[in-house]
Amino acid sequence: MCGIVGYIGPRPALPILLEGLSRLEYRGYDSAGVALWEGGKIEIRRAQGKLAVLVERLAEERFTATLGIGHTRWATHGRPSEQNAHPHASDGLALVHNGIIENFVELRERLEGEGFHFASETDTEVIAHLIAHHRRQGLAASAAIRAALAEVRGAYAVAIVFEDEPATLYAARHGSPLVLAKGEGESFLASDVPAILAHTRQMVFMEDGDVAALTADAITLTDLAGRGVTRATTTIDWNPVMAEKAGFKHFMLKEIYEQPRAINDTLAGRIHQGEQRVALADLGLDPEFLRAMRRVVMVACGTSWHAALVGKYMVEQLAGVSVEVDIASEFRYRRPIIGERTLLVAISQSGETADTLAALRQAKQQGAKTLAICNVVGSTMTREADATFYTHAGPEIGVASTKAFTTQLTVLYLLALHLGRANGRLNPTDEAIHLRDLITLPTVVEEALACAPACEALAKQLAERRDFLYLGRGIHYPLALEGALKLKEISYIHAEGYPAGEMKHGPIALIDEVMPVVCLLPDDELKEKMLSNIAEVRARDGLPIAITQPAVVEALPAGTLVITVPACGPYVCPVVMAIPLQLLAYYIAVRRGSDVDQPRNLAKSVTVE
Repeated sequence: MCGIVGYIGPRPALPILLEGLSRLEYRGYDSAGVALWEGGKIEIRRAQGKLAVLVERLAEERFTATLGIGHTRWATHGRPSEQNAHPHASDGLALVHNGIIENFVELRERLEGEGFHFASETDTEVIAHLIAHHRRQGLAASAAIRAALAEVRGAYAVAIVFEDEPATLYAARHGSPLVLAKGEGESFLASDVPAILAHTRQMVFMEDGDVAALTADAITLTDLAGRGVTRATTTIDWNPVMAEKAGFKHFMLKEIYEQPRAINDTLAGRIHQGEQRVALADLGLDPEFLRAMRRVVMVACGTSWHAALVGKYMVEQLAGVSVEVDIASEFRYRRPIIGERTLLVAISQSGETADTLAALRQAKQQGAKTLAICNVVGSTMTREADATFYTHAGPEIGVASTKAFTTQLTVLYLLALHLGRANGRLNPTDEAIHLRDLITLPTVVEEALACAPACEALAKQLAERRDFLYLGRGIHYPLALEGALKLKEISYIHAEGYPAGEMKHGPIALIDEVMPVVCLLPDDELKEKMLSNIAEVRARDGLPIAITQPAVVEALPAGTLVITVPACGPYVCPVVMAIPLQLLAYYIAVRRGSDVDQPRNLAKSVTVE
């Protein structure tokens, strides 16, 4: 959601803050601002709109400050405006915040009664005034921060500077991510790794309840009671070049083309080719538990939820274990039945998705074993889960997920094989066949990218359509959901995904001569049923678009538009089919002039409920 960057050291802070914020633009935002300790006082500059508006506003000013904080805001409380942009100030302090303060109304009323003036509609300003309130009571800065945060309910990651403390930058977190880093005679903080990766790859991930004091020479951590705490340093295996566009027009397109490499990296070291088996000894799940396990529950949001739906087919069919898939934001509200022989699999690209984290925590409280499938080393989810399965996709900057999705599918396939081997359901001969499909998957995905010109040509024809329908059956039904999501995320076209068997139960009423219907048609046991669906679309003058494989093309009804992908195994087919869905959405969005990497109203990582 919101982006946070902070710096203290010998260098001018403003260029570092602006560079860091630019690397967080993918998180989604509607305004930006900075606070700088300049000449004995705090200077705040804010602007509504893109970061470029703030940069232009700052162009005529000269700042030498070596301490500062920056922020990009994604509106929760209060409309997008300069007035509501961060930083917010009170009594000589400035503060930026990511999260939601649930009891801000009662706190605001109390503080207004004490004479504090509120200049914004935000919940964030409550924290600034609360800290100022405690400083008026005689508390030092760090003690005032802890006292204020003890009064708030909700999620926060905050960075704070004080006029009377020019040598210290403060931070705290609860429920929203914040990472610290130490350089040579300088210190950094950020809400996500890419903001500061150009300066160091050694990161300290704050835990809930941590309060940090950063100076140019040291970082000190305490809990809310003021007791010292120690957090491990994590080495990030990404490099700054991986987070650049590398000649591509958009990050999304670059990340689509990175998928063969990302899948190869995800498979690396996880297949024992000599013994023809999955090699997941370091997964951290006890083999005895896996043999005794009776149920898997997968929780996720958005694209990760679609991956979980595909994973359900994989685990049930290959391991013979019952799988339930929940949207994480709904999981807690139905009193789920979870026990000691349940494996809760939480799937999140960032490892910071608020609803998925909450679901994981509830499952742990109810005695379940927990496994995180995640792309970000050291994220909150990976620290709290009993075991972690990393996807190794590398940094994904585009808001619309691409390589994170296909690497999640790859990991889920590996997990299904591992569970099937552990409980004896999967025999070695069948496992060897599945492993051959996985080993060749990066090459098949590379071949699938050759459909890009066909997708681009189709986009030219379809870019002005107002509605799309996506249909799939079996393991490809979740791909219909994912294709529809991709299109509406970045092109703002209304699109719906359905199980193809449900078409006659309502969606067929929408089909007419202007309705494109994207049909996922692999060469599998369900192809005859899908061909019938396509015929039904044509009979109603609809425009079917078949994403299919060469062996099926001749069976298509006349008038069907076709995108082909290579033949492949049944469980890697969803990965391969995802490629044209991503490319079609991308080229349609480009034709419509949409902001592909930063679509309106969306954030890369949803860290608030």
